[in-house]
Amino acid sequence: MKIRPVILCGGAGTRLWPNSKKNQAKQFIDFGGWTLLGKTLERITGPLYDAPIISTNLKYYNEIIKLLRKYRVKNFKILLEPAKRNTGPAILSSALIKDIPSNQPLLFLSADHLIENSKKFNKEIKKNKKNLTNNNIFIFGIKPTSPSDQFGYFISKKSKKSLNQVSKFLEKPNKQKAKKIISKGGYWNSGMFLIKKESVLNNFKKYQINIYNNSLKAIQKSKYKNNTYYLNKSAFAKNISISFDCAILERTDDIFAVKLDMFWSDLGSWKEILLMYSKNKKKYLKKKNIFQRPWGRYTNLFSGKKFLIKELYVKPKGILSLQKHYHRSEHWVVIQGTPKITLNKKFFKIKPYETIFIPQGAIHRIQNNNEQPVKIMEVQIGSILRESDIVRYEDIYGRVN
Repeated sequence: MKIRPVILCGGAGTRLWPNSKKNQAKQFIDFGGWTLLGKTLERITGPLYDAPIISTNLKYYNEIIKLLRKYRVKNFKILLEPAKRNTGPAILSSALIKDIPSNQPLLFLSADHLIENSKKFNKEIKKNKKNLTNNNIFIFGIKPTSPSDQFGYFISKKSKKSLNQVSKFLEKPNKQKAKKIISKGGYWNSGMFLIKKESVLNNFKKYQINIYNNSLKAIQKSKYKNNTYYLNKSAFAKNISISFDCAILERTDDIFAVKLDMFWSDLGSWKEILLMYSKNKKKYLKKKNIFQRPWGRYTNLFSGKKFLIKELYVKPKGILSLQKHYHRSEHWVVIQGTPKITLNKKFFKIKPYETIFIPQGAIHRIQNNNEQPVKIMEVQIGSILRESDIVRYEDIYGRVN
């Protein structure tokens, strides 16, 4: 039987836009001819998969329909959640759809994850499909590239059937604890799950009977039109807001891990996005977008909706003007060198892969006092992203306003 993908697509991406509710959710942002939801739809094409289900809300409905048409996805189902109740009720409600046979495997995916090696990913799914039962759950772990405090972790041990049985979960530990977890073989918890429909229902009946009853009523009383389930609001809203991890994973011992050693990112911060552009710079580089300056040069890599990605190259002893911007803020990630950063009345030395945020209106400067060049990835965020939005206070090259 084919695997039914279920894409969870209700997130707002507020970590990228902390000061605005009007910006696009992360899964819909055009990063240069592609979106994260588009990449997810590409990943689930082929003979391994059945038609997808997308769990979302009315706010995102039109954008989802556009992308489904763009990627020529047929026979899809959309589940519209009338209230935000986190991934627990969303996963259960998706599994309760009558179209899904009770023994069908379900693959729950986030709409905003980036996975570069889809073939390897699908190979692991196919290999572990045969190990599914009516009670167990397979989670996908990512081999950590750093002791990040932005992800949850798990530790596993070999079972009698040589499967990776999860023995412990740790929710976003600090970096010191994360180092210890990694040294013990810990993996990032990606938030992706492979599980039979019957197992979803059985686990919720056992551990979260109220959510099961409310979600079942929401499905039974839902309206169905144009491949879309409009869940009953009064029934669905009775659910508590709870993640699938807290609702089920922390309560059952029947959890196994699919360990993935591949590039994966939820692009949950501008640092991750900037590092992605730095890694794939050649795809975006155009000679006409390279601009020489007395201190070095900058390259515009991609202009998105209210954001601009740039690479700054500061030559040895190069110093940018002491400046501020009225209409934009900036995030910087140092790729090479150790620049001295002025931010208002404070000074910082930033090492490679460290970041700094420049708020709108803050007075700032980059200074390279070293014999080697400095490279910085920058994202500008705001309403005006032009060179005209620079107020210079000091400049060794005579460019003061």
